[in-house]
Amino acid sequence: MKTLRMVFGTSDNDTMSISLRYPKDGLTAAEVQTAMQSIITNSIFVDSINSVISAEITDRTVTELIG
Repeated sequence: MKTLRMVFGTSDNDTMSISLRYPKDGLTAAEVQTAMQSIITNSIFVDSINSVISAEITDRTVTELIG
């Protein structure tokens, strides 16, 4: 399963992350940067988010052994 994790800076010098499962294939850094900036500009979640720190896509494979 792939997960996009976006990390933002906050006004109290902390970080906040948002994780989204199943990001589209071929997602570019520019697309993620634009989305993250839109989240900040439009105060989508909270007002305290004020900067882009990082973003990464994690691909996790689970192999079930029993069950």
